[in-house]
Amino acid sequence: MNKNEGFIDRTLRILLGVLLLAMVFIGPQTFWGYLGLIPLLTGLVGFCPLYKIFGFSSGRVKSQQ
Repeated sequence: MNKNEGFIDRTLRILLGVLLLAMVFIGPQTFWGYLGLIPLLTGLVGFCPLYKIFGFSSGRVKSQQ
């Protein structure tokens, strides 16, 4: 698995995941907050399966030398 997320993308995903998970314990206490696991895990790993499917990458472009 190659990383296909850049630093800013990963940081935003982790923050979004933590905020959504907080909804489970704090705030409206809804189970929809468990959807925060998806951006949290993809942010921690640095790989997004949807980016792979659509051929997108927010990471650095590697030079071909």
